[in-house]
Amino acid sequence: MTWNDLEVGCDESGSDGENLTGGNTDVFAHASVRLPVDAAAGYLREVRDRIRSPAEEYKANHLLREKHRAVLEWLLAPGGPLHGTAHVHLTEKAFFVVDRTADLLLGDGGEALPLYREGRRTLGEEHWREFLQAANRLLRVRNDGEPSEPAERFFRTVDALRRAHAGTRAAAVLGRLAAARSRADAYRARIDAGPTLVPVLNPLLPAIVATAAYWSAGGRRVRLVHDRQNMLTPERIAWIEETARRSGIRLAELRLVVAREDPRVQLADFLAGIARKIADDELGGRADPALTALLRPYVDAASVWGEDVARALLGSAGATCPEPSADINSAV
Repeated sequence: MTWNDLEVGCDESGSDGENLTGGNTDVFAHASVRLPVDAAAGYLREVRDRIRSPAEEYKANHLLREKHRAVLEWLLAPGGPLHGTAHVHLTEKAFFVVDRTADLLLGDGGEALPLYREGRRTLGEEHWREFLQAANRLLRVRNDGEPSEPAERFFRTVDALRRAHAGTRAAAVLGRLAAARSRADAYRARIDAGPTLVPVLNPLLPAIVATAAYWSAGGRRVRLVHDRQNMLTPERIAWIEETARRSGIRLAELRLVVAREDPRVQLADFLAGIARKIADDELGGRADPALTALLRPYVDAASVWGEDVARALLGSAGATCPEPSADINSAV
């Protein structure tokens, strides 16, 4: 490590693997904290002193309890421990599914936002859920049935929805998807032919690349210290590092550690869990405006978001998908 490299601790919250339409959360959050290890350890001790729970390892849920609201606000507030030294990249899971589907079948991620917004508005909750589930099944690597079943189910669903909503703008986009059967079959054939290095539907890998892009935007090299997890195999870490470098991102290294042994990663775990809960509440109509306002300075403008509530979280109408999407599809 050179003297001017940035070293940043990272963790995530809301991971459901490739099951983005049937999991427990609507949002995936990837957080990062840039602090000296000693300073991060001091802030962890202060969190413990303020909360005074006997738990051996603190998690975001401790801070999200109403009785600890003051500690949560202190952590996020301007002038607090994380202000100016932390960042969180958010992924709205339903939009991520639509984006990947549009990118794979149409070769144009720009179709994702119109399809997402028109689909939700026009198809109704039940039909929209059917579409998302079929798209999720088409794109996920795991398949417990016949090799052709994911594609068959997806295109049956698309055809049924086109007929049910004929004449709408959503039906027109669905028609373009229906014409892309050959691309879907080729995608499933690649999956059936051998191991998949980078699952299209897992938001962790592009979120890590986006995190590296944020911290290296000033031209400095960045080293990410990340909580260990099974998804981050040596081969995928190599893919992340190479993808970042090809995109002009100065990612020097992605290193895995045990979270409880690195206070920066523990603080990132706090922020990821807090941000995921606040964003979930925004999507679910349970928003807490005060917490949303406290979170907003931390949220990456490159977050993957299709809902209008992105204005509350991002201060804009929403964000587009990060650049690595094409590389992810070609890596499968």
